[in-house]
Amino acid sequence: MRSRRDFLKLSALLGMTGLVGLSKTTPAFAAVKKQPEAIVVSTWEHGLAANEAAWQVLAKGGRALDAVETGVRVPEADPKVRTVGYGGYPDRDGIVTLDACIMDEHMNCGSVAFLQNIKHPISVARLVMEKTPHVMLVGEGAKQFALQQGFKEENLLTAESEADWKAWLKDQKIQQINIENHDTIGMLAMDAAGNLSGACTTSGAAYKMHGRVGDSPLIGAGLYVDNDIGAATATGMGELMIKTVGSHLVVELMRQGASPEEACKQAVLRIARKLGDYAQFQVGFLALNKQGQYGAYGIQPGFNYAVQNKAGSTLIDGKSLLGAKV
Repeated sequence: MRSRRDFLKLSALLGMTGLVGLSKTTPAFAAVKKQPEAIVVSTWEHGLAANEAAWQVLAKGGRALDAVETGVRVPEADPKVRTVGYGGYPDRDGIVTLDACIMDEHMNCGSVAFLQNIKHPISVARLVMEKTPHVMLVGEGAKQFALQQGFKEENLLTAESEADWKAWLKDQKIQQINIENHDTIGMLAMDAAGNLSGACTTSGAAYKMHGRVGDSPLIGAGLYVDNDIGAATATGMGELMIKTVGSHLVVELMRQGASPEEACKQAVLRIARKLGDYAQFQVGFLALNKQGQYGAYGIQPGFNYAVQNKAGSTLIDGKSLLGAKV
């Protein structure tokens, strides 16, 4: 007969070896092998429509990478979303320039920056990832690549955005990226296989200097995915995310045991401590971990994010450093 000590040793050994020998029908095996639940989260209210498109992929058992690309293409093509893609606010020269990046569960990633006259930079970024040995293409080179891949060149400056730009030219007031002037859609998804992917796309800060690139196309700043831990994306003043490699920081904080919301909060606090005058800026992070938990945090109140899973779709007000949720 086995002693209690032998039983404990055996139990420990089974634990270290992944419960070898248990039937797939036993409760213990079921607990360890719990089926992941698909989920998609994205920044801002325009994430609701984007999530709906992404969910159509996830609900059919599709890959998270396909879901995030499909999802963010929605605001990229919507002229009513003035901070992403077609119809986005131009730079100070009246030219719409786009930035985007995408990252999958294998740490493959692709990016484009300062891309002009191509409506869907996220899809160009994916092809950079899949069809070139590079991570990032910029400017004229990115456009040439897009045209070679079959994308069509088109004018992205709508009449509405052009009118706003001409009105801005009268005083040329610098546009701070805050609650009134935010940008970007960042999207994170986990599929039914438990794999994570993310996408981030923007037309950048309104009336920026020609040639300015923010955090959105920069892996680690505007987006980061580690399939063992979680994923994070950022919105707001891109220069601040670049200086802190913010999205990577959020993922690393989750690696150390922080919840998604707490990791986002700690990243915001680090920026605030470095800035001193943080109250005039907006920075927001959104995170999703491997367990399907999500959370967000910003400097200013007003940063919201969209969530969609099998239970439905919702828009959530993120917590903030300055003030209560609104």
